[in-house]
Amino acid sequence: MQFAKRLEQIPPYLFAELDRQRDELISKGVDIINMGVGDPDQPTPEHVVTAMHQGIDDPSTHNYPPYQGTKEYRQAAATWMAKRFGVKDLDPNTEIVSSIGSKEAIHNLFLAFVEPGDYTLIPDPGYPVYRTSTIFAGGESYTMPLVAANSFLPDLSAIPEKIAQKAKLLWINYPNNPTGAIATREFFAELVDFCRKYNILLCHDHAYSEMAFDGYQPPSILEIPGAKDIAIEFHSTSKSYNMTGWRVGFVVGNATGIKGLSQVKTNVDSGVFKAIQRAAIAAFQTPDKDLTALMSVYQRRRDIIVSGLQSLGWPLQAPKATLYVWAPVPPGYTSTEFVGLLLEKCGILVPPGNGYGKAGEGFFRIALTVPDERMKEAIERIKNAGITFEKV
Repeated sequence: MQFAKRLEQIPPYLFAELDRQRDELISKGVDIINMGVGDPDQPTPEHVVTAMHQGIDDPSTHNYPPYQGTKEYRQAAATWMAKRFGVKDLDPNTEIVSSIGSKEAIHNLFLAFVEPGDYTLIPDPGYPVYRTSTIFAGGESYTMPLVAANSFLPDLSAIPEKIAQKAKLLWINYPNNPTGAIATREFFAELVDFCRKYNILLCHDHAYSEMAFDGYQPPSILEIPGAKDIAIEFHSTSKSYNMTGWRVGFVVGNATGIKGLSQVKTNVDSGVFKAIQRAAIAAFQTPDKDLTALMSVYQRRRDIIVSGLQSLGWPLQAPKATLYVWAPVPPGYTSTEFVGLLLEKCGILVPPGNGYGKAGEGFFRIALTVPDERMKEAIERIKNAGITFEKV
């Protein structure tokens, strides 16, 4: 048997490779502090689990769900968008579709809109699925470098006219994975104008919408006047409500974008288990005080990592959002070399920045997904190994 040639263009999925390295070292008895994957270690809120139990006990949830999500779920998503972002003009029937988390919906959107010869505009560094899904759809990706000098925002003026004219999708993700960067409403307005000019579907991966600190509240692209004419937004319960394994979210916005995505999904999946949709509805109703308490856990961990690395010479500012700290590697090291050093000398597993794209070279990403004491231990291991930003 022979694999399809498209697989030759796709490297092993970054986090699958990290899992392999972790398991290999653990089998050798190494105590690994794994800060590689953004998988929250806190439990799913109790009221969400209770709603799931109740849903499972109800026989009416045991059959096939509606492809687009139950009416109750889509209405709950619309209500949440209105409460959280002030976006009140959403039609649950045509402008919202349920998703199995975000990853499958992101991939399926490429299949709905991208053909051979089309371009996709994707951030670099960025979520690897943007690039691999372009390949699966037969398109060509044009990367938009995210660099510190531009606050990790893409420079729209650097996109060649010929590329923009052939582009079908433009992807953004703020708060950003992996850099932790945030975007202003003013920049969102620039994006809307750019995509309207070239008739590009603007796709906002908003997986970290609730993972923010210091009083910051990330905006929705749909808050921008006219955005719904050209934009859709991807939401997930995974990070915000500690529900990565539940695989439930929704996509909202431009009706044509939702229709195309829905058409693909009806042919490749059968929707989300109704009991899980009920649990997600409960998640949307999480009291603000409970969500604030949850985010305080990650804010505290952020501070441990940032202050710890700063004490060792790292030039860092605390990110205002996401589960991540995006840190430069010390001078004289590539990203791959430095994360190899951390693994060998300290038993610390983190991904190299170039795993998210060429522009990620020179950085590594730390996920705030281990307990405080393990984070403090990680800093102590780095210190004891004599690793500083100035000299290793």
